[in-house]
Amino acid sequence: MTVGHPYGHKQAYLLPYLLPVTIKPNGHDMSYARKELYAYIGLSAVTPTQYIVSMAMAIAIRSGATFCSVWAATQPWQRLAVDRRKRPLQQPYSSATISTQLRWMIHSTSHKNGAVQAAATEAELDDEVLLEAPAQFRIYKSGRMDRLNEPTLSPPGLDEATGVTSRDVVLDADTGVSVRLYLPKLPDHPSPTKLPVLVFFHGGAFLLGSADDAAYHNYVNALAAEAGVLAVSVDYRLAPEHPLPAAYDDSWAALRWAASAQDGWIAEHGDLSRLFLAGDSAGANIVHDMLLRAASNDNSPRVEGAILLHPWFSGTTAVEGEPPAASKVTGMLWSYACPGAVGGADDPRMNPLAPGAPALEKLGCVRMLVTAGLADGLAARNRAYHDAVAGSGWRGTAALLGSEGEGHVFFLGKPGCENAKQLMDRVVAFIAGA
Repeated sequence: MTVGHPYGHKQAYLLPYLLPVTIKPNGHDMSYARKELYAYIGLSAVTPTQYIVSMAMAIAIRSGATFCSVWAATQPWQRLAVDRRKRPLQQPYSSATISTQLRWMIHSTSHKNGAVQAAATEAELDDEVLLEAPAQFRIYKSGRMDRLNEPTLSPPGLDEATGVTSRDVVLDADTGVSVRLYLPKLPDHPSPTKLPVLVFFHGGAFLLGSADDAAYHNYVNALAAEAGVLAVSVDYRLAPEHPLPAAYDDSWAALRWAASAQDGWIAEHGDLSRLFLAGDSAGANIVHDMLLRAASNDNSPRVEGAILLHPWFSGTTAVEGEPPAASKVTGMLWSYACPGAVGGADDPRMNPLAPGAPALEKLGCVRMLVTAGLADGLAARNRAYHDAVAGSGWRGTAALLGSEGEGHVFFLGKPGCENAKQLMDRVVAFIAGA
């Protein structure tokens, strides 16, 4: 649904019911009840407070109808100090800041049942933890998120152990979106055979991770060396500062850039007739989205193969063998990364098996490899996705590999274990055509 917006053309989303609250703009209570409440939420880099507040506005729905226009008298987002991985160096939008800086304009119709009295204060929402991943992040009911552990970062350059050389390329100076290229060691004598090109999308629930994260740098570096591919690792923007579809759009732009061979390495050494997409967890979710876009857009690159490593999918109804808690947690994270999702965790981007989701038979690749850690709560859904693709009428070939006793993306944390080696061997063989 598209409506007018004080900042221009924006999308308006129905805010989900979370819990009744009191909204106190500048210290004044404004408790109320509504049948439907829409908020203008600016999903651009200019007005991030609108997004943060949308997560804090948990509206008890009763009767009547209202439209709410939310705007903030804060400093523009682009003036904040932002690191190269596109998130603020500090959390500038605390509960207190929002309370003192926001101005609200509420246009309501009459309602019969009166106002719903709030059960939680703004301060309580800001302190109450909604979801926590130890040593990773903590999400509060207010919508605030703390990243608890900055990852070790690896600079680009020559890796002496493998002979792979990497370098960074900024694709968009305004957004900071970039890629890290990996060129494996070339033979001493020039060869007429060029290298397959593999575009990689990192995981992290759309909230964490980067191309220069040491775990991802080491994995893609090793993959480039062992598979003999020219790899392009995409550093897309993260939620909640940049809610979805930012990551999808950034990834699509990076894929189109790689396929255009604008870079000298790709032009000289890359064989774009052998183009592969790969990603882990949320990155594998991105791969699925890229395949749908490749099939539905004119002049899209031809994708030979797709590698979905422990893909992050969810849904409101558990698939056979799926632990109920798995879909609950992933659904919460999805709603946080994509507050405008239609149907929550049954949004087709999160649940490719949902009714009304794009037909899997249209996936734009020739071959697919889906992998799962069999001790991972997502394993059953990974299997269900593979089976659905294979039985969809899609004309490609799909393979499934399960790693016994292993958890989610285990190969990043223990790349030297036997199962990680077997997984790498299978990925290398898949790229080679086996």
